[in-house]
Amino acid sequence: MNELIQTVAVYALPVIFAITLHEAAHAFAAKYFGDMTAYSQGRVSLNPLLHIDPFGTIVIPAVLYLATGGAFLFGYAKPVPVNFSNLRHPKRDMAWVSLAGPAANFLMAFLWLFFALSLSSMGVDEDFFLRMARAGVLTNLVMFAFNLFPIPPLDGGRILVSLLPYKMAHKFAQIEPYGFFIVMGLVMLHVLQFWMAPVMFIANLLLQLMISPFSFLLG
Repeated sequence: MNELIQTVAVYALPVIFAITLHEAAHAFAAKYFGDMTAYSQGRVSLNPLLHIDPFGTIVIPAVLYLATGGAFLFGYAKPVPVNFSNLRHPKRDMAWVSLAGPAANFLMAFLWLFFALSLSSMGVDEDFFLRMARAGVLTNLVMFAFNLFPIPPLDGGRILVSLLPYKMAHKFAQIEPYGFFIVMGLVMLHVLQFWMAPVMFIANLLLQLMISPFSFLLG
């Protein structure tokens, strides 16, 4: 139980920030490209209470963590409502709105990495904050890679729909009602790791490249 409490304490803020920024980025991008649906519902906000789904964000992850001993963890936030037909260029802009969420997670991963570097440069060796910073990087890299998986309704699937020719895009979009079950099946069969691992590896390499000038200056 103590280990669970410590894990929750370390991951709480990184997970809340990752979810909040991801959904707010979708809402902001939708508003920018012409759809006011999310804006009218107050979802262009950094208030986590507007984005957290009590069941998907809290109950499901907690039950899975306890049931599997931390081996399998999954959750979701309250999806941002987007009416793609309201976008100025629906097919093209769908890609940008979808990409906004993973891009926000990549940015957040960089900020957590910078936080860890700042702690180190100031000689702060408080284990709790260092673990939180590492959790922030990991959480956001996981969300970045997972959401880019090319199956709708995940962001990667919608980006692919945006990029495909109209006829192929229409056919591919029809799997969206079954997308969640497909992804869950791939997760439980440990197939999704063949996507997650390389995408997270490449993203982490890019983060290390981006942080290197700051490491030189603060080192």
